[in-house]
Amino acid sequence: MPRVAQLVGLFALLISLIGTPLAASAQQITSTTPSNWSPPRTVYIPETGQSIDGVFLDFWRANNGIANYGYPVTPEFTMADGHVAQYYQYARYEYWPEAGDGQVVRLGSIGDDLRPKSLQRNSVASTGESDVKTGTSANAEVAQMTRAWLPLDKESRKKNSDTYAYIKESKHSISNGFKTWWDMTGGTAYLGNPLTQEYALKGTTYQVFERGQLAWEKDKGVWLVPLGNVLAQQHQVSTDPVAQGNLPAYSEELFVAPKQQKKGNGERWIEVNLSTQYLIAWEGDVSIAETYVSTGRPGFDTPPGTYHVLVKLESQTMEGVLGGEYYNVPDVPWVQYFTNYGHALHGTYWHNNFGAVMSHGCVNLPMDFAEWLYGWTSIGTRVEIHY
Repeated sequence: MPRVAQLVGLFALLISLIGTPLAASAQQITSTTPSNWSPPRTVYIPETGQSIDGVFLDFWRANNGIANYGYPVTPEFTMADGHVAQYYQYARYEYWPEAGDGQVVRLGSIGDDLRPKSLQRNSVASTGESDVKTGTSANAEVAQMTRAWLPLDKESRKKNSDTYAYIKESKHSISNGFKTWWDMTGGTAYLGNPLTQEYALKGTTYQVFERGQLAWEKDKGVWLVPLGNVLAQQHQVSTDPVAQGNLPAYSEELFVAPKQQKKGNGERWIEVNLSTQYLIAWEGDVSIAETYVSTGRPGFDTPPGTYHVLVKLESQTMEGVLGGEYYNVPDVPWVQYFTNYGHALHGTYWHNNFGAVMSHGCVNLPMDFAEWLYGWTSIGTRVEIHY
């Protein structure tokens, strides 16, 4: 085996300085999922000290739950109608196992829970604005809020426009900033229809929808009110944190199946096919991992033959002159020399055009594959290169 000192002057040779990212490489590390792995069915949410379980967890994850509904603020509980439910910051999930359409998780009509109990549902408002002129300020606000639930009569409706819409299904209108927010978040698909007109309480303007409540202030703009906490308190559902126990803290990484490398029983060796620009790592006759590579371009051809890994370096700055070209490539990773003339397998961060000849003779590898291969080989690992 040649001395390392004799190779230092050659280490910088035969690397690629040519090529720009043209297309994502078709690369693969062949692996299998461990047979005993399964994703968790219950997770713990440290932010609120609650957990999410089963079909509620499936629905929450599938519908961008953190952004759309927030974190759970209560444990699961049973409603008066017998359905299991759970409050989130901006929603109430309800479990309907009898649902004929298969949608066993439904979003509760939490907006309707704010409806004044004494309100006559068949009353009709003569205007979309409060005309309360008497009484204390607090009483006037309460009166305005109550009147906001009354549906608009025909005379008080306006023509629909970019800033105003009358929703015939609920007989209420939505306008200005609330309409913009409602439109941009999916309209009825997210919040449902408006259940009130706008009304003001203590300097803040509100409007209630089937599945939530919006608020507005001049300096803050529009925001979604976290009704989950409000209604949990109203319905006397505990929001006290619960013990985590053995539950895993939520992370999407919990739902990514771990990969287990295939195993063979024979010699570990590497095959590089110059015709297909493809590398296979073998254990005996079992293919363990595969990827496209980039080998030497014409005039700098990667030599076919049988070789062995001679030197391994986790990182090396390569600098020199080759064919009249000066090069300086810092921190080339996962370098494995297999000839006395500077040919190496190594990670390549300066191009992504694997599958095409690109180098000055080395075997360019995708970064993640190069790191894996470096850990898999040892000094003396056989390297077979052929057309």
